[in-house]
Amino acid sequence: MELLDWLRELPASALLGATGVLVVGEAIVGLGLLVPGEAALLIASASVESGSDFLTLWTVATICAVAGNVIGFELGRRSGPPLRDSRLIKKHGERWDRATSMLRERGTWALFFGRLVPFVRSFVPAVAGAAGMSYRMFLPVVSAGAACATALPIVFGAGIIAGVKDADGAVLVVVGLLLALALTVILLIRRTTAKARRAAPPGPPHEGTEGDPGSAT
Repeated sequence: MELLDWLRELPASALLGATGVLVVGEAIVGLGLLVPGEAALLIASASVESGSDFLTLWTVATICAVAGNVIGFELGRRSGPPLRDSRLIKKHGERWDRATSMLRERGTWALFFGRLVPFVRSFVPAVAGAAGMSYRMFLPVVSAGAACATALPIVFGAGIIAGVKDADGAVLVVVGLLLALALTVILLIRRTTAKARRAAPPGPPHEGTEGDPGSAT
C-alpha cells in the first residue's frame, strides 16, 4: 500500500504525527474500515529504542484512538439509530449489528473488548452513542480499551525489533509495561462497574445497568 510505504520513509517526529492521524481515522466509524491505523502502529514501533520511546508512541496512539472513538460516539448520539442506514454505514450494516449485539449482551464491557476486535472496533462507540449511553460510562472503559488495543501492536513490533537488535533490557521493559497496563485495566474496569452499579436508579433492570448500553445521559 502506497500510504504505508510513505509512512516508512518519514522522519521520526513526522512518523509519530502521521501515525496519530491514522489511528484517529481508524477509530472513527466508517473510516475505520479504510484507514490502516494498526499497520501504522506496527511500522512506527520500529522507531522504539527505549522505554521513553515506547511511552511516547503509546500515549500519542491512545489519545488519538480515544479521540476517534469520541467522534464516533458523538455521531451516534447526534444521529441516533438511523445512522445504521446512512450511506456511510449501510453496506457494512452487519458490523453495526454485531456491535449492537455485543453491547446488549455485555454492556460497558463491550466497549473494552470491542476495541480489540478488528473491523468492529470503530462501530461500537457509535452504537453506544446511538443507544444513549452516558459519557460517564463510555469514556473510562473505551479509554482502557484503546490503551490496550494500541499497546498490543507496539509491543509486538518493538519486541521483534528488540529481539533482532538484541537491545539490552528492551524486551523486559516492554513486558513490564504490558503487565502494568493489564493490572491497571482490570482495576479500572472493576471500579467503573462498581460505580455504575451503585449509581443505578431503582426501576427495570435495563435502566442504567452494566448490561445495557442505553444508560441515561
